[in-house]
Amino acid sequence: MTDIGVVGAGAGAAAAAFVLDEAVPGADVTVLEKSGGVCGRAATRRHGDLTYDYGANYLKADDERVVELVTETLDDAGLVDVAEPVYTFDADGEVSPGRDADERKWSYRRGLTQIAKRLFGRTDATVHRRTRVETLRRVDGRWALDDADGEAWGPFDALLVNPPAPQTADLLRAAEWESPIRGALVDAVGDVTYRSVWSAVLHYPFAVDVPYYGLVNADREHAVGWISREECKEGHVPDGETLLVVQAGHEWSVERYDDDPAANVADLADHAAAIVGDDRLAAPDWTDHQGWRYALPEGGVDRGPAEAARREGLYLLGDWVAGEGRLHAAIANGLDVGGRVADGL
Repeated sequence: MTDIGVVGAGAGAAAAAFVLDEAVPGADVTVLEKSGGVCGRAATRRHGDLTYDYGANYLKADDERVVELVTETLDDAGLVDVAEPVYTFDADGEVSPGRDADERKWSYRRGLTQIAKRLFGRTDATVHRRTRVETLRRVDGRWALDDADGEAWGPFDALLVNPPAPQTADLLRAAEWESPIRGALVDAVGDVTYRSVWSAVLHYPFAVDVPYYGLVNADREHAVGWISREECKEGHVPDGETLLVVQAGHEWSVERYDDDPAANVADLADHAAAIVGDDRLAAPDWTDHQGWRYALPEGGVDRGPAEAARREGLYLLGDWVAGEGRLHAAIANGLDVGGRVADGL
């Protein structure tokens, strides 16, 4: 029996597990996820009749393998196109047409978390939620894990590590693992920097008449980095209503991360009203919020130490390994890593 451990149940981990299920028949894949959900920052919540993707907003058609996986290999029931384009706005809040207008964008009627749920659902992998890994141990050429409750997991023939780079660096730094590559690997992973994002979700009992799905701040000079309309996704918002996801830029998010959430939401609602040009948007009738301290990696990890780690059965995985903070990049990286693990075994 081949035993494979996975730390984190993000989209990359789900894609890797999907590959391994086919490529290594009979493998026992164990996934340990600290939260109560799967798919990482591609997160979905529901409130009454509302469904909303409050982290990653959509899956972009920017990798042929991922497009084929989502539209053909997996069941495409409930997959919805976001037909409206993405416009831009500048530091002054002036909106202009023109980014990604012709590229396909997808979510699901039940939200983006369906990607990981469907990938894991096609495998025999066991996902243990609310299980926080605290220690990695290398024992007799295999990997073992200890969680926050003192339970031991493993040993594993291969270990895939999916958390954001800073959290992965902490695990590697504290690992019980004697290896000449460990220091270089910790440094390489620790060098990956992130943009933080603080998000507000704003509901209104009326529709807004604009021609776009999303607005992105192209010059990164505004307090807001992104605004999107969940009503553009079939099944997410009842007719005649509006649900905005407003994501602050990095500087605002870092400065205000631990401030009063109600004040943060009110400030982002004011910004949204000014950018969209509709004063009514300053007064939502229902709100939600979420902070993402490690939202968007600004680069990839040094390939040298990462490749050396594979020779000891340790694989890094996620959008930060791919060097692009996009959902399709995380999935593509998971497909690649799954193949490498199979080859290594």
